[in-house]
Amino acid sequence: MGSNIHSVAKPTILVVDDTPDILSLMMELLKGEYIVQLANGGERALSLAGRVPHPDLILLDIMMPGMDGFEVCQKLKSDTKTREIPVVFLTAKAELEDEKKGLEIGGVDYITKPISPPILLARVKIHLALKAHADFLRDKSDFLETEVSKRTREVVAIQDVTILTMASLAETRDSETGNHIRRTQFYVKALAEHLAAHPKFSAQLTDGYIQMLFKSAPLHDIGKVGIPDRILLKPGRLTPDEFEIMKTHTTLGRDAIEHAEKRLGLQVGFLSMAKDIALSHQEKWDGSGYPQGLVGEAISLSARLMAVADVYDALISRRVYKDGMPHEKAVAIIQEGRGGHFDPDLVDAFVALQEEFRQIAARFADTDADLAGKKMQLERLSG
Repeated sequence: MGSNIHSVAKPTILVVDDTPDILSLMMELLKGEYIVQLANGGERALSLAGRVPHPDLILLDIMMPGMDGFEVCQKLKSDTKTREIPVVFLTAKAELEDEKKGLEIGGVDYITKPISPPILLARVKIHLALKAHADFLRDKSDFLETEVSKRTREVVAIQDVTILTMASLAETRDSETGNHIRRTQFYVKALAEHLAAHPKFSAQLTDGYIQMLFKSAPLHDIGKVGIPDRILLKPGRLTPDEFEIMKTHTTLGRDAIEHAEKRLGLQVGFLSMAKDIALSHQEKWDGSGYPQGLVGEAISLSARLMAVADVYDALISRRVYKDGMPHEKAVAIIQEGRGGHFDPDLVDAFVALQEEFRQIAARFADTDADLAGKKMQLERLSG
């Protein structure tokens, strides 16, 4: 914090001068109202100024052997521990250029010798008052910054918990495990970070966008909570009519998130992206997807990224009713979908990152215990 405990009682003034008579005079002049520290050279001055508690004000001579006052001031201002201490030059150098230089390098005042005690005391009092006010404002700013940071962390935590709760709700009724959510999050993040260097995508794929994408990804299948168990939990192939009902999970997901937004009464960035992902992650680059049959870049970038991540994970992951496909075969299928199912640029990025995808899949792999627990859960739901 900017203010010192000792400044509540008597402020401390550091006097720096190589002349013993001046040091004695300043001690007599100041000791009644202030704690006075004396230094007869630059090195000693820097040593005293760097100690805690720091002086509240420094009266600094310029013409000293070795390190002159200008150099002392520059060193004080370059050190984060001492740069806020006001420096008043107290010197016999009365040239305008010297005064200009002293103020330019960080001095708050420039007083020439011989001094007038009343004027010196008045100016010392003014600068101490200004410093006290600056310390107060700085301390208040630091406090507010800490509070804002704390509240921001709380809001982010609430967002994360809300998303995971909503995503887990969908997962409890689906054959996928919670690890599917984690894997797809990291897949889309890896793709987005890789494509951020691509001229076509760099303007959109900012750090903020990628962060929102990572937060939003778990909600891609939230609409499955609205699909009847007889369809959602069916182990075999769906009939055409059943598949039409299954397809509605995209619009159901979008509508659920939109309803949440309306209840909140405000637009939330990550929820807007989550709506796009939930609605459009089953769209295909060539227009053969659903629910709207969008073509190419009419499909949001977030949904195109999720399409690659979701299909890859569906191919390689074990489920209660199936074994996972080898990584190499899944990669080949994604490549076959280049320009048909998937955005060609995203497939190229996926191929470049395929080893990272493999590592993510291994890091969040479903265990036998995960699958056994999911099987029991689904049996309870269906029976």
